[in-house]
Amino acid sequence: MGASWRVHLQLLVLLLVAFWWDGFCEENAAVFIVTMKQPPAVHQNRGLERLNFKDSRISKGDSNVLNVRNKPRNNTKPLSYKSYLIRLQNSVLRRTLRGEHYIKLYSYHYLINGFAVLITPQQAEKLSRRKEITNITPDFSVRTATTHTPEFLGLPQGAWVRDGGPQSAGEGVVIGLIDTGIDPAHPSFADGFSTNRFSVPNHFSGICEVTRDFPSGSCNRKLVGARHFAASAITRGIFNASQDHASPIDCDGHGTHTASIAAGNNGVSVIVGGHHFGNASGMAPHAHIAVYKALYKSFGGFAADVVAAIDQAAEDSVDIISLSITPNRRPPGIATFFNPIDMALLSAVQAGIFVVQAAGNTGPAPKSMSSFSPWIFTVGASSHDRSYSNSLVLGNGVTIPGVGLAPGTTGDDMYTLVAATHALKNDTKANDMYVGECQDPTSLDPYYIKGNLLVCSYSIRFVLGLSSVKQALETAKNVSAVGVVFYLDPFVIGFQLNPTPMYIPGLIIPSSDDSKVFLSYYNSSLVRDDSSTRIVQFGAVARIIGGLKPNFSNIAPKVMYYSARGPDPEDASFANADILKPNVIAPGNSIWGAWSSLGLDSAEFLGESFAMVSGTSMAAPHVAGLAALIIQKYPDFTPSAIGSALSTTASVYDKQGNPIYAQHTYTNPDATQSPATPFDMGNGFVNATAALDPGLIFDSSYDDFFSFLCGINGSGPVVLNYTGSNCGPSTLNASDLNLPSLTIAVLNQTRVVTRTLKNVATDESYVVGFSSPYGVSLSVSPDQFFIGNGQKQSITFVFNATLNSSSASFGKVGFYGDKGHMVIIPVSVISKIMY
Repeated sequence: MGASWRVHLQLLVLLLVAFWWDGFCEENAAVFIVTMKQPPAVHQNRGLERLNFKDSRISKGDSNVLNVRNKPRNNTKPLSYKSYLIRLQNSVLRRTLRGEHYIKLYSYHYLINGFAVLITPQQAEKLSRRKEITNITPDFSVRTATTHTPEFLGLPQGAWVRDGGPQSAGEGVVIGLIDTGIDPAHPSFADGFSTNRFSVPNHFSGICEVTRDFPSGSCNRKLVGARHFAASAITRGIFNASQDHASPIDCDGHGTHTASIAAGNNGVSVIVGGHHFGNASGMAPHAHIAVYKALYKSFGGFAADVVAAIDQAAEDSVDIISLSITPNRRPPGIATFFNPIDMALLSAVQAGIFVVQAAGNTGPAPKSMSSFSPWIFTVGASSHDRSYSNSLVLGNGVTIPGVGLAPGTTGDDMYTLVAATHALKNDTKANDMYVGECQDPTSLDPYYIKGNLLVCSYSIRFVLGLSSVKQALETAKNVSAVGVVFYLDPFVIGFQLNPTPMYIPGLIIPSSDDSKVFLSYYNSSLVRDDSSTRIVQFGAVARIIGGLKPNFSNIAPKVMYYSARGPDPEDASFANADILKPNVIAPGNSIWGAWSSLGLDSAEFLGESFAMVSGTSMAAPHVAGLAALIIQKYPDFTPSAIGSALSTTASVYDKQGNPIYAQHTYTNPDATQSPATPFDMGNGFVNATAALDPGLIFDSSYDDFFSFLCGINGSGPVVLNYTGSNCGPSTLNASDLNLPSLTIAVLNQTRVVTRTLKNVATDESYVVGFSSPYGVSLSVSPDQFFIGNGQKQSITFVFNATLNSSSASFGKVGFYGDKGHMVIIPVSVISKIMY
């Protein structure tokens, strides 16, 4: 009841702000994210030692806060450190802007000490001059970037078996998803679905908001927490309460989909369009889900809301944060890493939280990466081997492939093709685009169409949601067509057409070239009156071969054309960082997942309980779920250790044993594919079973990442602004971070790089093998070693340029153990300079 009251009060205040906005807007008010000098709660012990503050009421907490699972809870001291920070924030605002209008939207206290506030640029300037304030950043926008994939990843016979089967996989782990919310009524999130009873982990302290559309009882022992964050959007006056909903309920579909991929229940029936497509499962079906809604259907989201969601998720003690979101622009400043979202996530990593982020759907151009920082595990999108392909057999013997989750026509019977624009009633104009798209049955004459195949145009309006396949199917039903054929409008370029559910025979021709072949046959088969050019006979015939049965013969995985690529851009000038991005690839194309009953993101799946969607947004929760399996087996693994296990065991080969390929163009992507490089796929395609027994790991700490940030030229003041700590004399180059990859943007003659390995398996002897990038001489020392359980081994790599080149080249280093462990890391060198 208390949570419900607080939510409604907050919403009332924000709605009053929205009414007041018009007057404030005249002063060019905007939302700013402000950080303060005092350390946040996650740094509280180190920070309190530096504070010249004698208030004995402040609790310093547990000095061993390194892992979310041992975080102290329910502090009953008179004044918590959180309250102290909020009091300081409010005091600075009051003293600086005394008598002026401003609205404080959020207090950030756990991962960063700061707040989001609605002020004018002039007021921002005043705040920036305060000694307590370290950084002021304008708010910015962000955007959203499976029945078979568990089998494709080998979970039922591999990783799940090791964790006790799907009824135990991920047990005790909480995955926090920052997305568009969730549909709590979906069976994928029921806590009674498994025979193994769910129990809420003791370390988790989140709550479930209660609102009119997210009533009491929405959460359970599976869905353990749900909140929403929309203050920045509401103050801007763009929040559509009837469509976006100020509650955790998912009115988009995206959040429900990603949550089910990560941790949806195992064995949920996928029924779409009246057809059964198997049973669905998340990667960690017995893990728990906590939802932090910060993205909305009508406008996307804003950093101020996302940072608030991240801060709350960390305070609630989630084990994993999964973000299927990316910024709409590359962060400005001296480095892409210095932005409020990435810096909040750095503190989350310090708190022991593994952070997964989608690479972005901005590929396939180089440097199109939308996830930048080395402490974030970045996931690109790949295909998998299942496809639903139907086809159209023309009367001239030509077969055209199509997409459509639809039945075929009866037997080998051929049916007459009739275009909607050729079956008009007398008073209808043929140039009406709705007519060609089959959106209006009242304009069509059933006399021409009854018992035939209706031909419709699939235009950009379908992509934008202005027209829909569902409406075209209704049109076909109303005029008694036996089925529908959609040809692709030539202006629909660069969009992936997912198979669309249809309850009657139908398909979409996804290729503009194939559409031209189809239209040429159709038009050449028309018989017209010589004098009036009126059509007197429809001569084209065809039959549809259905696409309800999956085909598992695709060559997979391959890197999808839309998946963002490296090299990792270090700054707005596109300088390359010595950091490999993406980290890995995972299934992201044509993924079945749960769908919200209110989901509006895809008109074709409106009202369905499952949807097939593509994007790096789908790839990231696959890895979040697999990370839960690792945490279950290795609860003491740091976030970097989890990332290392996933990276060094990834595969660079497809299921047929050939090198993984990457698509490089939007149009006819398979025609331009070539072997993938680390800038396409990172370490490779994630291998869930192997990641549970990595042998050796590369570990990095918060202090390592801090030293790396301090090593960026001119970064000292910015590091202080975000972390509250001054840089010391010791810094790290990015290439010296203990990452499970070797990346050098500029090799100026020679470079010495070190890595430290830790053995998390039994005692083992290793031999080192490597292949050098073209134009580079590489040596490794030692080239063999024995390492006991828990011991560490330092490895030195010496790079020498052997030619002058600005073209990237690649190699690899392998550590091969005598007990079967293989630890592989990619080597990437971009520019080589040899004097």
